[in-house]
Amino acid sequence: MAVYEASASFNQRIKTLLSNGFYHQTFQLFRQLFSGNHVNIFSVLPSLTKACSSAQCHAFGTALHCLALKTGSHSDHVVSNSVISMYAKFMDTESARKVFDTMPQRDPITWNSMINCYLYNGYLTEALQTLKGAHLLGLAPKPELMARVVSMCGRNVCSRIGKQIHALVIVDERVQQSESVIFSTALVDFYFRCGESWMALHVFDGMDVKNEVTWTAIISGCTTNHHYDAAFACFRAMQAEGVIPESALIALLKACAESGFAKHGKEIHGYAFRHWFASSHNFSSALINMYCQCGESLHLAELVFEGSSFTDVVLWSSIIGSYAQRGDGYKALKLFNKMLGEETEPNHVTLLEVISACTNLSSLKHGCSFHGYVLKFGFSSHISVGNALINMYAKCGCLDGSIKIFLEMPNRDSVSWSTLISAYGLHGCGDQALQLFHEMQERGVKSDAITLLAVLSACNHAGLVTEAQLVFKQASADCKIQLTLEHYACLIDLLGRSGKLEDAMETLRTMPMEPSARMWSSLVSSCKLHGRLDIAEILVPQLIRSEPNNAANYALLNMIYAEHGHWLGVEKVTEIMKLQKVKKTNGFSRIEAVDERL
Repeated sequence: MAVYEASASFNQRIKTLLSNGFYHQTFQLFRQLFSGNHVNIFSVLPSLTKACSSAQCHAFGTALHCLALKTGSHSDHVVSNSVISMYAKFMDTESARKVFDTMPQRDPITWNSMINCYLYNGYLTEALQTLKGAHLLGLAPKPELMARVVSMCGRNVCSRIGKQIHALVIVDERVQQSESVIFSTALVDFYFRCGESWMALHVFDGMDVKNEVTWTAIISGCTTNHHYDAAFACFRAMQAEGVIPESALIALLKACAESGFAKHGKEIHGYAFRHWFASSHNFSSALINMYCQCGESLHLAELVFEGSSFTDVVLWSSIIGSYAQRGDGYKALKLFNKMLGEETEPNHVTLLEVISACTNLSSLKHGCSFHGYVLKFGFSSHISVGNALINMYAKCGCLDGSIKIFLEMPNRDSVSWSTLISAYGLHGCGDQALQLFHEMQERGVKSDAITLLAVLSACNHAGLVTEAQLVFKQASADCKIQLTLEHYACLIDLLGRSGKLEDAMETLRTMPMEPSARMWSSLVSSCKLHGRLDIAEILVPQLIRSEPNNAANYALLNMIYAEHGHWLGVEKVTEIMKLQKVKKTNGFSRIEAVDERL
């Protein structure tokens, strides 16, 4: 009896340490007690494995698993379930699966743990297969688990599978999820991610209970899919319900920023000020972004920034990024220096904004200086920072710098390859861009729509017509990459520049979407280049109709008429510009002198 009481006391001490987050002290105490046989292994193993996963102590966690096997504790499903969850946090799905397969008995928690393991590590297919196995055994998964599955379907745009899960919930009586606010909210987010806004709104309207997360999901979804009026209508309905989450206000500010509704943004600012949201760092960051994107004076953004009680790295990154996006790179760099002067440590997001400022300035001098800062403080390991540096060097005219950054990167993603392909294209090195694209495919790096656009643009800059047509044809047949308006525009521009105007017109006629103003302008420019006034006169009405207030279109038409001696046409176009009150803006160029004394 005394031994039992001592064991219970030691177990309680271990659990107390774990609850307070003292993981390493817990491990030391466990070693001492285990060596003296003062601890009940079975009762503390689940808690210890959870501590290992939280502290990321892979070696100690594996040792605990071995101890469970040695003592026979693994035969208990509670212990094995905790081991599966531990391996999930270690991103060791193979070991978790071995534990799952060797368990003599599995309860619903076992199945949920294995499915969560796959979801946590991004293995959607394996998670769905395990979910199917659980369903065939008659086990009803929890709403939280089904919500995670649906959410991952949305992130991977697996609309068919997500819809099947939704249908299963409706028709199968064993799966009682329809009343779960967690699952229904996940469905709302899923349908928005898949571009089916009407279905998301239908699910939302059918919900009897809506929490703060639900309202945030509906407003964010409407904003992402550019349904701004619906987003504001949902906000008003949310106010009527008496629910005002900060996250929903931030999502609505994004709607104001994207739609240019500065007036509504100011109203939300005032509303937040009255309800004590304005002092939040995240809200202040969203306000700064909104004022900048709405075309408002950056004076308002600065007022928000200076009025913050505490300026952390998030706010600094927001204000620096705002100036960089508005084209005031010098101000962005000055703010970065001021940030360092106030001893606020930048993160990789801040660095991306500063690199963007250097890129917009086309300043190789500033870019090289900042690259030195990146190397000195160890930010070069961030893939996103490396990708931004590749782009910066390319746009500042230093292709060799881009290549060197790419080769020195310890890890690369598809963006890294795409950015260097774009760099080659920007400098007219189409053959090298194609060679890099083929190397990317050989290495098994998955290309996407951005990669394809980079390859087509490189071919366009270098005049590689046949190669571009072959790449476009392969992408069309592959069906893994969805061709967008930009892809067609790039191919049409290349065909037009190379004199294949009939092929360009045929591509324009057969494309599955409406042509953009850029496409019409590109074709008209090609007609001017190759002296095809007959085709240009057919295309011009479409061009003017697509952008009636763009002075560049009228100027292009004037040049075509002038080159062919059609002076009455020139006079007519000039009169139309006067009637439409269209004025041509002046162009400008910028150069950076090596010697500042020049």
